[in-house]
Amino acid sequence: MSYTIEGETGPWELVIGLEVHAQVTSNAKLFSGAATEFGAEPNSQVSFVDAGFPGMLPVINRECVAQAVRTGLGLNAQVNPWSRFDRKNYFYADLPQGYQISQYQFPIVGTGQITIELADGSTREIGITRLHLEQDAGKSLHDQHPSKSYIDLNRSGVALMEIVSEPDMRSPEEAGAYLTKLRQILRYLGTCDGNMEQGSLRADVNVSVRKAGEGFRTRCEVKNVNSIRFVMQAVEAEARRQIEVWESGGTVDQETRLFDTTRGVTRSMRSKEDAHDYRYFPDPDLPPLVVDPSWIEELKAGLPELPDARRTRYVNEFGLSAYDASVLVAEKETAAFYEEVAAGRDPKVAANWVMGDFFAMLNRMGKGIEDSPVTAQHLGALLDLIADKTLSGKMAKEVLEAMGETGKPPGTIVEERGLRQVTDTGAIEAAVDAILAANPDKIAQYREKPTLFGWFVGQVMKAMKGQGNPALVNEVLKAKLGG
Repeated sequence: MSYTIEGETGPWELVIGLEVHAQVTSNAKLFSGAATEFGAEPNSQVSFVDAGFPGMLPVINRECVAQAVRTGLGLNAQVNPWSRFDRKNYFYADLPQGYQISQYQFPIVGTGQITIELADGSTREIGITRLHLEQDAGKSLHDQHPSKSYIDLNRSGVALMEIVSEPDMRSPEEAGAYLTKLRQILRYLGTCDGNMEQGSLRADVNVSVRKAGEGFRTRCEVKNVNSIRFVMQAVEAEARRQIEVWESGGTVDQETRLFDTTRGVTRSMRSKEDAHDYRYFPDPDLPPLVVDPSWIEELKAGLPELPDARRTRYVNEFGLSAYDASVLVAEKETAAFYEEVAAGRDPKVAANWVMGDFFAMLNRMGKGIEDSPVTAQHLGALLDLIADKTLSGKMAKEVLEAMGETGKPPGTIVEERGLRQVTDTGAIEAAVDAILAANPDKIAQYREKPTLFGWFVGQVMKAMKGQGNPALVNEVLKAKLGG
């Protein structure tokens, strides 16, 4: 069933497209050798090119081009061997050159697509219109002085990939799923770190509404939304605003708006410019960008396994459920951790431990997998101790907690704490005999009420300080009690 918003005149359909600005993972900027590290002192990573000094010529960064090509390949998109940089002219205080070097008519990457997964298990194909390279502007700081704005040019010239979708999304959930999937692919490829809180990934959200069967109505762009949750909220808020305008007899004007995250509404920023307002023309300092097809094939051969392929492999080769596979491939680091744990072991058992007790431990500690005190090697060794019956499942949970606290391997903890499971049948028989000899009345009750069997198991395990092999304890008790 399609998603609609109910207005006074009946249901309205949403039409959504995203323009995502992804900062290219590169040690240098797009047209200069200045550094790109996040968090540096203001204006400490600025070359003469970035500052717009007269006579400074841009020089293309090969790695940024490679990252754009890799991303295009990861999006199943057409990589264009011939592309061109243009000047996009507009004035702003943090744009020293008075123009932005961008790609317009001839982008490096053309049409592609992304498959998104929704909460009900269904999938949808979302079209990619284009991916083009461009340089970022600087940053205006309005909170440093009571009457003046400061300019930080550290971001000036940083390489961005602008990834433009088709207007194929029809609900806030689909917009959130698209951005989640795009971010996941970029992180797998290593072409953008996806850190939205640092501004490495931000979205311009284009929204319009229409009645069923209509063509597109006027869209508005909600600028610079920096979280997946806010993208979904912005879609909903802007759609409801437009519905109110149309139903009151008004007309939606094409404009750029901002999302107020505190109030949950959008507000007008400026009228939306069209391409001719920017007076695009080919950058005279940069020749056309020609990419050798053999280099594209070389980059394609070096791509990592992407999340969809990895999830399919987990289901087909490891026998995992589609849900478990999706959880494990959500982050590249999680998938790599899981595969190291599962190597040479039961993949389903490994998945249960990684997603269960291990994730729960990290959650309690407030740590991500990259900061885990328990390595994949150590968790795998813990599973080996369960498999060879050195530890019971309950004892293994106790050892895992100790591993999280100390960072020590499981074998060391087992020896230090004397936690080795008793699998010696003679020792177990002795413990069972002692419990039975001390409780003849309970044996008589057991004859009348077999459910008391669990009580005997508990007493034996208590006497053995939890170190008896549960299966053997059960086996010996059944033999002794004659049931």
